Amino acid sequence: MKVGFGWKLHGDGRAPRPGAVVRPDERLSWGRTVGLGAQHVVAMFGATFVAPVLMGLDPNLAVMVSGVATVFFLLVTQGRIPSYLGSSLSFVGVAAVIKTQGGDAATLTGALLVVGAVLAACGAVVQGFGAKVIHAVLPPVVTGAVVMLIGFNLAPVAAGTYWPQDQWTALLVMAFTALALVVLRGFWSRIAIFLGLLFGYAVSWLFDRVFGKIDSPLGGGASTEHWRLDLSGVGKAEWIGLPSLHAPSFSASAVLVALPVVVALIAENAGHVKAVSEMTGDPLDDRMGTAIMADGAATVLSTAVGGPATTTYAENIGVMAATRVYSTAAYWCAAAFAILFGLCPKFGAVVAAIPGGVLGGITVVLYGMIGLLGAQIWIHNKVDLANPLNLVPVAAGVIVGIGNVTLEFTDDFELGGIALGTLITLLGYHGLRALAPAHLKHPQPADGPLLDEGTSGYDDDRG
Repeated sequence: MKVGFGWKLHGDGRAPRPGAVVRPDERLSWGRTVGLGAQHVVAMFGATFVAPVLMGLDPNLAVMVSGVATVFFLLVTQGRIPSYLGSSLSFVGVAAVIKTQGGDAATLTGALLVVGAVLAACGAVVQGFGAKVIHAVLPPVVTGAVVMLIGFNLAPVAAGTYWPQDQWTALLVMAFTALALVVLRGFWSRIAIFLGLLFGYAVSWLFDRVFGKIDSPLGGGASTEHWRLDLSGVGKAEWIGLPSLHAPSFSASAVLVALPVVVALIAENAGHVKAVSEMTGDPLDDRMGTAIMADGAATVLSTAVGGPATTTYAENIGVMAATRVYSTAAYWCAAAFAILFGLCPKFGAVVAAIPGGVLGGITVVLYGMIGLLGAQIWIHNKVDLANPLNLVPVAAGVIVGIGNVTLEFTDDFELGGIALGTLITLLGYHGLRALAPAHLKHPQPADGPLLDEGTSGYDDDRG
C-alpha cells in the first residue's frame, strides 16, 4: 500500500473477526466504512469548529481544511498512520495574546504558518536522527510544564471574555459538560463538548423566551442589551458557497508568542503515533518524524488560506479504540464529509451564533483540561518533582506563563506569558542540568531516602 489505497476486505466485511482488528490497509463493507467515516466526523466536530470560533477564524473554512489536511496526512504517511487532522486548540491562548497586541486574523494565521513550518522542520530532524531526539530535547518534565502553562494561560479569557456574557447559562453548561464527560460512556463521552454546546443553545433559547434580552458585555466590551441566541444571520446565509479566505500576514512579536506551542505539538504527535502503534500492533517509531512533518506541512496549507493550525485528534483515536477499526478508508470518507460541510455557509452561520455564555461554560472545562494534560504527562512518565532539577525550572516557567509575566527588551520588543514561560522552562532545565551534581541527574529509586546524603548525614550528626 504505497500511497494508502487498495484496502483488503476484512473477513465478511461486517465486523472485525473475534479478537482481531481491522488494520489500516483493510476495510469493512463500503456502507459500514462510510458510516464509520461519519462517526469520525461527529467525534472531531466539536473541537474542530469550537477552536476557530475561540480564535476569531472562520469555522466553515476550518472544517473544510481539516478534510484537506487529513487527505494530505494520509498520503504523506502512505496510509500507515490512521489519524484525523482537526483544528488545534493549543493556539487559543496564543490567539488571545495576539489580539491584545492589536493583531488581527491575518496576523494570527501568519504566526501559525511559521509554527507549521518549524514543526515540519522538527519532523525532518526526528526522521533523520530517530525518535530519541524528542526525549533528549523535550523530556517529559519540560513537555508537561509547557502543556500546563498553555492551558492555564487561558483562564483570563474564560473568566473575562465569555463567562460575564451570561453567567447562569455558563454555570449550567459547565455542569452539564462535566456530567457528560464523567457519566456518559463510550462514543457519547467523546463528544461531550459537542453535547454541551447543543445543551447551551437550548438553554439560551429558553432563557430568551422566559427572561427576555440580557444586559451584559459582549466579547469583553461594554455592557449592552442583546439576545443570548441570535440566529438572524442563519436565514441570510446561503446553503452552498466557499468559506471566506484570507492571506496571512507576518509579525515577529506574534510569531514569538506562537512558537512555544511547537513543544506541545511535537509531544501530541508523538503520543498519538505511539497510541496508534500500540493499538494496531504495527511499530511506527520509524514513521514518527514523517507524521510530525506531515502535520506541520498540513498546518502550512491550512493557514496559507486563513484556516487554523491542525493536529492529530485523540477523539478519533478513541473512536478507533472503541470500534477496533483502524482502516484509513474510514478517514478518507470522514475527510470527504468535512469538505462538503465546509461548503455550506448556513452551517457556519449557526456556529457563529454560539452564545458567549455557552462558550464560557465550555471553556472553563476545556481550558482546565488542556492544562491538566501537562500534569498527566508528568504522572504517566513518573516525573519526580521532589528533585530540584525538575522542580525549579518548572515552577518558574509555569508561574511566568500562567501569570503573563513579561520581560521588556526594548520599547518595541518584549517576551511574556506562554513564550517566556516556555523559554524559562526549556533553557532553565537544560542549563541547570549541565551544572547539576550527578545525584540529581541520576536520582535514587523511589524507595530510597527522601533527603540527599549530605542532608541525612547532617541530621544524623545532630542526633
